[in-house]
Amino acid sequence: MKTYRGYLLDLDGTIYRGKEVIPGAAEFILHLRKSKVPYLFLTNNSAATSEHVASRLQAMGIAAAADDVYTSAMATAHFLAEHASPGTPVCVIGEEGLRTELTRQGFVLTEEKPHYVIVGIDRAFTYEKLTVAARAIRNGATFIATNRDAALPSENGLFPGNGSLVAAVSVASGKEPIVIGKPEPIIVRLALDMLGTAAEETLIVGDNLFTDIDAGAGSGIDTLHVLTGFSSAEDAQNHPNRPTHSAADLSEWLRRISS
Repeated sequence: MKTYRGYLLDLDGTIYRGKEVIPGAAEFILHLRKSKVPYLFLTNNSAATSEHVASRLQAMGIAAAADDVYTSAMATAHFLAEHASPGTPVCVIGEEGLRTELTRQGFVLTEEKPHYVIVGIDRAFTYEKLTVAARAIRNGATFIATNRDAALPSENGLFPGNGSLVAAVSVASGKEPIVIGKPEPIIVRLALDMLGTAAEETLIVGDNLFTDIDAGAGSGIDTLHVLTGFSSAEDAQNHPNRPTHSAADLSEWLRRISS
């Protein structure tokens, strides 16, 4: 068994489902902490701040700090910081997490002549917001999407995800976005920079073949598919990017790496 020196861990469907911790997840995190193996919770969620995500994990009994969390909002802000200076005007469709991270990087949130239009999940999305974003992009603003997730899991089933909003802005503006979140390699590159491990010694863990596993395949990173969420073992057999490893859950994986 290859020894991995760093982990990128999905959250929903891997660590928890809704408000319930998946059995074995807390023990696995505790093992990583005791073994001093660095890890990041890597999520396409752009609505919440890293502090909020960490607090939610703590409430579930999982040891977590804000520094253990890397969201698509953080990746978007860091990516933009590589290409634009503080003070650059940006138009944002999104919630607290995205707005907070962009502000932390020194960008000015405005609808007046923005250089960038950034679309994250926004559960208060309106026709007016769509109009402002599309007009800015048609006038030359660069279009960036935090992710293209089609669905947003909730206790009441699947709700429309950010991909729905991105599609609306894309059709209205006639432009395709730069996409940051999983499965795109941008978020993986930035997460590895935060984690401090090389791609060849890191493992991406997740339940979704189309985000987590494809993210690893597109970034040259080994993957572990856990059967606790979105994609089944049968799905994995037929998926173009087969996972490097598969386990029923993190308890099984912990037994394997501890034996």
